[in-house]
Amino acid sequence: GPPICPFLVGVRDPVRVAAPYPASAPSNRLLNSAYAHSLLVVIIMVLSNDIDLLHPPADLEKRKHKLKRLVQSPNSFFMDVKCQGCFNITTVFSHSQTVVLCGSCSTVLCQPTGGRARLTEGCSFRKKGD
Repeated sequence: GPPICPFLVGVRDPVRVAAPYPASAPSNRLLNSAYAHSLLVVIIMVLSNDIDLLHPPADLEKRKHKLKRLVQSPNSFFMDVKCQGCFNITTVFSHSQTVVLCGSCSTVLCQPTGGRARLTEGCSFRKKGD
């Protein structure tokens, strides 16, 4: 019969797998069906998890810590906030640590939190610089 590999001793239902071997190799290579399936799953997982380390996707980079990105960049930004009452535009820092009031009507535009400032409901904003 065909030569049996040491890891196939006692296996009753081996499956013939020819894909990993070149055409010139003998066709009597046998693999356990469970082993072949797990090998296929591992190959698919490796291929699906591969990313280009020099050109990572933007969403993946944005989720990383600001110091662990390929190019370090801050999470903070300046933004133009439009007052909901008088429609006056005020520039606010995203991580402001003080209450920011509208210059003309003294309405509260944002409240500080532990990280990013919380905008008042109804205020619209856009990032500056882009």
